[in-house]
Amino acid sequence: MARLLSVPTLERPYDGGRRSAAAARTVDAVKLYGRGPTEVRALDGVSVTFDSGCFTAIMGPSGSGKSTLLHCCAGLDALTSGQAFIADTDLGALSDQDLTILRRDRVGFIFQAFNLVPTLTALDNIRLPLRLAGRRAEPAWLDTVVDSLGLRDRLAHRPGELSGGQQQRVAVARALLSKPEIIFADEPTGNLDSRSGAEVLGFMRRAVDDMHQTIVMVTHDPSAASRADRVLFLADGRVVDEMAEPTVAKVLARMRRLED
Repeated sequence: MARLLSVPTLERPYDGGRRSAAAARTVDAVKLYGRGPTEVRALDGVSVTFDSGCFTAIMGPSGSGKSTLLHCCAGLDALTSGQAFIADTDLGALSDQDLTILRRDRVGFIFQAFNLVPTLTALDNIRLPLRLAGRRAEPAWLDTVVDSLGLRDRLAHRPGELSGGQQQRVAVARALLSKPEIIFADEPTGNLDSRSGAEVLGFMRRAVDDMHQTIVMVTHDPSAASRADRVLFLADGRVVDEMAEPTVAKVLARMRRLED
């Protein structure tokens, strides 16, 4: 059964009473676009916690603030007021350079458009963020990620030689390789057919279950949301509900009520 959010704290119990530090959180997050009569309040005082080792989906009607929340949590956009944290690091207190380093070293990203470099092989795309950081991939971990995602026979292929599902698997591998504290995924199956989308979601689910990864995913798809541990529902820039142990039917019913 869905329940209204309480005010989040740095830690909250889950999974049989164990406590897990927050991988990310916001406190009274407000994001405004424009001024005067054209002002849009994309986020309206959002306070939410994303626990480490948890797969959270964010849903809501078009214009509800889903992607804005994800982008502000990830440090891709700045809040107008309030605070956004990665673990205990206040993103608003960082310089542009420090924020770039944080995103590179501590955060993973998966986007709808894959964002692969077309002239690089799949393997080079997977390694690219670490190379830009002047770091080498751990060979054993690289093998684990590649084999878990079924990419072993595609590593020498360039993105144009891969299907959409394979390209997104490369993007997932790239996000996992640096062992980030949290991965933010914005409509990661939006450009995929249902079969490829289900495969990618299955890999993301295993990343949480088997690799102890933390994932926050924006999606409009109830089937995708049902893979998560928890679903947050936004409307008009506010978190209006959350659901544990989601199913497709429960998510569909809740979305219908939001859209009525």
